[in-house]
Amino acid sequence: MDAAKLQSIHISQDQRRRSSGPFWLILLLVLVATGVALYFARPWSEDTRSLKPTQQAAPSATAEKSVPLAKVENKQGDTVLTVSGHIINRQRIEVSPRVMNQVVWIGVKKGDHVKKGQVVVQLDDAEQKARIAEIEGEIAVARVAIERAKVAYARVQKLRATQNDTAEHEDDARLAVASAEAHLQQLEGARATAQVWLEWTVIKSPIDGVVLEKLANPGELVSPQSFGGTRGPSTALVSLGDPNDLQVEIDVNESDLTKVSMDQRCHVSPEAYPDKIYGGVVVEIAPEANRQKGTLQIKVQIEKPDHFLTPELSAKVEFLK
Repeated sequence: MDAAKLQSIHISQDQRRRSSGPFWLILLLVLVATGVALYFARPWSEDTRSLKPTQQAAPSATAEKSVPLAKVENKQGDTVLTVSGHIINRQRIEVSPRVMNQVVWIGVKKGDHVKKGQVVVQLDDAEQKARIAEIEGEIAVARVAIERAKVAYARVQKLRATQNDTAEHEDDARLAVASAEAHLQQLEGARATAQVWLEWTVIKSPIDGVVLEKLANPGELVSPQSFGGTRGPSTALVSLGDPNDLQVEIDVNESDLTKVSMDQRCHVSPEAYPDKIYGGVVVEIAPEANRQKGTLQIKVQIEKPDHFLTPELSAKVEFLK
């Protein structure tokens, strides 16, 4: 039974030889296909390698053109001196009263923008108004006196025409009319003076600018001059400045004065905003140096200032060739 089964599964030598033929054929086909693939793949790899240097060289050439090295060097070479200073208002105006008076109202506060002619402070005007009313009454009386003098003069003239009065009386009547008219003119001048004093109680801004500081308060007595001491009345009401008229005030060492001249162009940048750069020009060179510091004061006018520039902040100034 076992021998019969073994005989049935036995493979002869011829069958073994025939079954190994297809295996070698498949192996040969695989080798041929691999060789063909390598043959066609080799030129593409060489082309790819040959293109890489060209592709890498092109960006490097573009990068070299995009870097403004020459501009940076020229900018640095144009700067002959760099000094720090402080931003200031070219004009700082302190508005003061014309006469001693009391503050009734202040319509502005620190930082407010004002227009030229805008009312900023009102002083007490009761005395000035009362004086004007008094003078108006005196003027009315003077006009009545003129009319009386003219009537008297006309009467004397009629009597003089009929030889019933003397020439002396006629001259006195004529001069009385002239005196009354002169008195009226004097009173009108006094009224004009009182009107000016009344106008002085209304304080207006002399410029378009901003309120830098409020120096008085309602109810406070103010005076155009100081009487000394610390308890006297204030001599100013508000301090004004023009935010569009700014300068940089700097002290230049005497060893660097040869690098600075009038009308010299500058670059100004505030320390708080170093990325902001403004044009400037030298407009003032002090006629006298500071002996202790060994410096000379220079002022640079800032062109087209904006809200980034605040007076009394520091700024860097680059003097150009």
